[in-house]
This record gives sequence, structure tokens and C-alpha cells, in this order.
Amino acid sequence: MMAAVVRLPRFVLASASPRRAELLLAAGFDFEVIPGTADETLYPDEEPDAYVRRVAQAKAETVSPRADGQPIIAADTVVVVDGQILGKPDNSDDARRMLQLLSGRRHVVLTGVHLAAPIPRTEVESTTVYFSHLSSDDITWYVESGEPADKAGGYAIQGRAARFVERIVGSYSNVVGLPIALVYRMLAGARN
Repeated sequence: MMAAVVRLPRFVLASASPRRAELLLAAGFDFEVIPGTADETLYPDEEPDAYVRRVAQAKAETVSPRADGQPIIAADTVVVVDGQILGKPDNSDDARRMLQLLSGRRHVVLTGVHLAAPIPRTEVESTTVYFSHLSSDDITWYVESGEPADKAGGYAIQGRAARFVERIVGSYSNVVGLPIALVYRMLAGARN
């Protein structure tokens, strides 16, 4: 006997990230995109977990008036190394600095996912990523590719930086920018 298919509600993705939309499309979700905005300034002494929760929730709140009562999924992703949050690099020098920090080390990718529905909730997915040692030529090549520009931590696991990733522990889609299994569980739980 086959299990019943879980019908998920159509929802709003409060994100301008093409990577998040691609992940959701590939997994068969029904959604529309309405980009959300938020103040992404890190508060003094704010922990990474609290930061991604706050920013994801704020993005959902900016979209709420335009969502026509649909559930809203919003997310924020950061890279954390030695307790330091690495968001999107400001420029090429900042991307180079981030890649030097990650070289030959492990780091954590955190994504806060907020579901604005009748019962709102926020969860955080954590994935550990192990980087190989990067030579200065590796870093120069990668920075000059332009790929680090709008990526948390200055790299895209689904792109050219895949050659630097030795292994991961946790959700691959989380490192891309949206933990798809977590989104599925949250939406499935919202229908009950």
C-alpha cells in the first residue's frame, strides 16, 4: 500500500535568491516569490543562531502585507567560523579574507527558516563543511571568477567552490541557502 501524498499549501518565498527558488522548484514546491528585506546589521554580542532567526523573521514580516494570507517562508544563511559570522563579502578583498579564514578548516553553515502561518515558527538548520587547504592561487582564481560576490562566506558549494569542499555533515541544500527537508517538515506541520 502506498502512502498518501502530502499536499502542501502554496506559499510565498520572501527571498530574491535565485538559488532558493531553484531548490524549491527542483523539489516540486508550489510558491511565488515576493522578496523580503531586513536590517541585517549584527547586534553587539548577538549569537549566530539568534541572528539568522531574527533576520528570517524580519524578512517574512516585510512581505506579510502582500502575501494575501498565504503562508510565508523566509530564510537567512550565514557561515560561522570561530564564532565569527561571515555574511556576503563587501568586495573582492573581503571575499579573499573569508576564503583565507575557511582554508583547510571546518566551518558551520546556519540557515534560519521562518514560517509565517497561522502558528508562526522559526527553526535553524546547521551543516558542517570541511574545506581543503586553499593556495593563494586558488583564492585568486576563485575571487576573480566573481562567484563569491553575493554568497554567504564568499563561496558557492554548488558552483566552482565545490572543488574546495572535502565533505559536509548535514544538509547540502542548507549550504546552498535553504534546507529543503526542513521547509517540507515545517509546511507539512502547518497544515495540521
